[in-house]
Amino acid sequence: MSALARTLLDPTRLGPDAQKALASAQSKMMAARGLLPIARPRDLLALLYQLSLDPDQKVASAASGSAAGLPDPVLRGGLGDPALDPRVLDLFADLMASAPVATELVIGNPATADETMAAIAGRGSAAEVDLIATNETRLLRAPTIIAAMYQNRSARMSTVDRVVELAVRNGVKVPGIPAWEEIQKIYAAPGERGGELAPAQADAQFARAAGVNASKAADAEPGTPTEPESKEIWALPAPMKIRLATLGNAFDRAILIRDPKKIVAMAAIKSPGMTDPEVMRYAGMSTLAEEVIGYIANQREWTKMYSVRLSLVNNPKCPVGLAMRLLPHLREKDQDNLARSKGIPSALAAQARKLMMQRQTGRK
Repeated sequence: MSALARTLLDPTRLGPDAQKALASAQSKMMAARGLLPIARPRDLLALLYQLSLDPDQKVASAASGSAAGLPDPVLRGGLGDPALDPRVLDLFADLMASAPVATELVIGNPATADETMAAIAGRGSAAEVDLIATNETRLLRAPTIIAAMYQNRSARMSTVDRVVELAVRNGVKVPGIPAWEEIQKIYAAPGERGGELAPAQADAQFARAAGVNASKAADAEPGTPTEPESKEIWALPAPMKIRLATLGNAFDRAILIRDPKKIVAMAAIKSPGMTDPEVMRYAGMSTLAEEVIGYIANQREWTKMYSVRLSLVNNPKCPVGLAMRLLPHLREKDQDNLARSKGIPSALAAQARKLMMQRQTGRK
């Protein structure tokens, strides 16, 4: 369902036969069951929408059922009418989500709300996303549609690439994509994007890489980069890696977070699919980029976990200032171990010794 509020229509804006159908409880039920003739398809769709919001649940249920079963000629006549209210289009976009013809009519109707278009872009087929992508004016006006496309696994990589480039080129920020900062850097510097591929090649390469690890368990760790499932991902251009980091599973992220391009690694740690067990593991990995470790240390919801705090402070890649901030929130035993550690920056070990001495002095 989209974010568009479905409120009651002004009955005076409906046709006379639709208004008459709303006059009594009996006529409303007949209309809800599709038993009253309504001249214009637009008015019939609007009437069924209105009745689907009726306080009488029997009327509302009957109207929704009738709306979902309308014949194609009526749908074509109504959904393609630019005078149809956006709220009505929104309802039918949901009801007809599995009907390509109806969905295409909603996409092509200029009255369709941006919220409805974003909902379709997030769940639609590749062909439906391609159709939405042709309206660049709407995309720049409502970048949430671009975000929905980006996160739709069915959307072709070539289409996503084109609309993201459009947004970056026009200085439009796309909300809802955690790695947007990294994406902007890649698209703003063409040399960072890798070799140019024909659309069909790009689509095939991304689909192949996205599918290769689909069956891997969530807690699985990749082995060496020479494994086939890793090689497929390493070969991707940077924009594809960043999108896979956003859409992929834990196994994909475990590969991408080690990418030599820090932009890719940052996209992996920012993935909305990142889980607490993954964060616990990565917080202690000194092989990761300092920026990745610093990002973890700056996320309050992650540093609430004691194991993450402890791993970060023990990780020599953790920026000293952030580790200093976390140090007082460790148990005394762990602070004492850090005071004697030679694997962390000397300033951090010195601070741990200072805390230890303060405790000992206070107990005398």
